[in-house]
Amino acid sequence: MYTYTYGYDEAEFYIPKGQVVGGYAIGIVCLGDQWVPPPPGSVENASTFNFPVCLKPIHVGCKEIVLGKASPTILEKTIKAGKELVEKLGCRAIVGACGYFANYQEEVAAALDVPVFLSSLMQVPIVIRALKPDQKVGIICAKGDALSAAPALKQCGVDDLSNIVIAGAQDTSQIKNILEGTGRMNNAKFGQELADIAKKIVSDHPDVGAIVLEGSLFPPYAWAIQKAVRLPVFDFTTMINWVYNAVVRRPFAGFI
Repeated sequence: MYTYTYGYDEAEFYIPKGQVVGGYAIGIVCLGDQWVPPPPGSVENASTFNFPVCLKPIHVGCKEIVLGKASPTILEKTIKAGKELVEKLGCRAIVGACGYFANYQEEVAAALDVPVFLSSLMQVPIVIRALKPDQKVGIICAKGDALSAAPALKQCGVDDLSNIVIAGAQDTSQIKNILEGTGRMNNAKFGQELADIAKKIVSDHPDVGAIVLEGSLFPPYAWAIQKAVRLPVFDFTTMINWVYNAVVRRPFAGFI
């Protein structure tokens, strides 16, 4: 689909008909009906990344996707947004800006012509394989029972929950602000609340060897969580940077 050009020595440039801009490798489908400040580090804040990303809002709210079951309407909107990001803007990979987009991972991946990584939970199978057989992965998410009951983890390749510990942040003050759409968020308080959840996970389950953050607004606090529990912490930014480095390869420079 793409001609990869590193300099001006190529015979010609080429893009598919319908693509109107270039330079966006990562397209992000985000929630257009949520009212939440996106701090630097969150997926919804373009300054989080050291490369251009294209954010495409869809008319879905935070509570709708977090609390609801898989919805044909949300699936349709996600596929439509993904196709526009690929066909019009030339994006080479599509990600989501909410971990609960995982409910639609298989269907969206089947519908698009580029790799799709809708949720940070896509990293869970990799992390499981990296740990000792008797260790577990801790997942901090916006609402624990919603994640346990939903097909999200299965769609991300997690069939066995015996080595997963799910901790919901639904009772924290800042998640309540997010789900209710108050337009406010206390940065320091949110970081402390998430760090406290991580500490409880490790205290209750000493066999947890790594933490995966579900929320697209959680990455700004990954450092605080790691400081609190001294474990590897994976989130949307670790995944998106990894995907970007796969779809935008560059020649190495150095010497022998």
